Amino acid sequence: MNVLDRIVDATRHDLEERRRARPQAELERELAARTDDRPFSEALARPGLSLIAEHKRRSPSAGALAEEASVTDVVGAYERGGAAALSILTERHHFGGSLDDLREARGASGLPILRKDFLVDEYQLYESAVAGADAVLLIVAALGRDDLARLHREALDLDLDVLVEVHDEQELEAALEIDAELIGINNRDLTDLTVDVRRTYDLLSDVPTGKVVVSESGYSTREELDELERVGVDAVLVGESLMRAGDVEAACRALSGAPESEL
Repeated sequence: MNVLDRIVDATRHDLEERRRARPQAELERELAARTDDRPFSEALARPGLSLIAEHKRRSPSAGALAEEASVTDVVGAYERGGAAALSILTERHHFGGSLDDLREARGASGLPILRKDFLVDEYQLYESAVAGADAVLLIVAALGRDDLARLHREALDLDLDVLVEVHDEQELEAALEIDAELIGINNRDLTDLTVDVRRTYDLLSDVPTGKVVVSESGYSTREELDELERVGVDAVLVGESLMRAGDVEAACRALSGAPESEL
């Protein structure tokens, strides 16, 4: 199995354990009490290039990043540094994340939050909403087209925004077939973890006007982000370079272009 297949396989195994421990009916009851709504898509559609700052403890490609870093400290630095939204990686085996990280981020920041994980089942949508996510990621390469359409529809029904991630023209076609409003172009090939930032530029011209485009993976400088903004990308997701930074707030500000805090 390639890297993506291994992660999805582990995800399905963990999902069954969590479903037994906490039935979906219980999540549905808890979701009925949720009132705090933070529109994720609106944060990305504002003028200029929006920065989605990601918290992740490690990754299969980069190894350990900041495994012991406080979620509260990191997301607070991101918010002060001008991030428009947060991405919280919750996959356990390969990224060291958890839904507890998402819950902590929700309590520590007022920014809208994307749950970054490998979603393959409706149960995970309820998990996401109950834990405090405002948006979820659906990876076209990890789903059949019927499952992609169903999960996209069910997420929207739960008032979750959906970032639909693609890597090539066929996957982009699948995203457009379900009328996805948020298109994530991942420069990282999830089968072998190689990165090619040209992928965003190659696919961008095929995205219809009116869609919100997020470029993911491979960026670390404001100059790179300026070029993305110039060609019409709406937002960029950055994780590794921020998590490795000695001063997370300063690194985030350098990418977002936010002014120095007066506090």
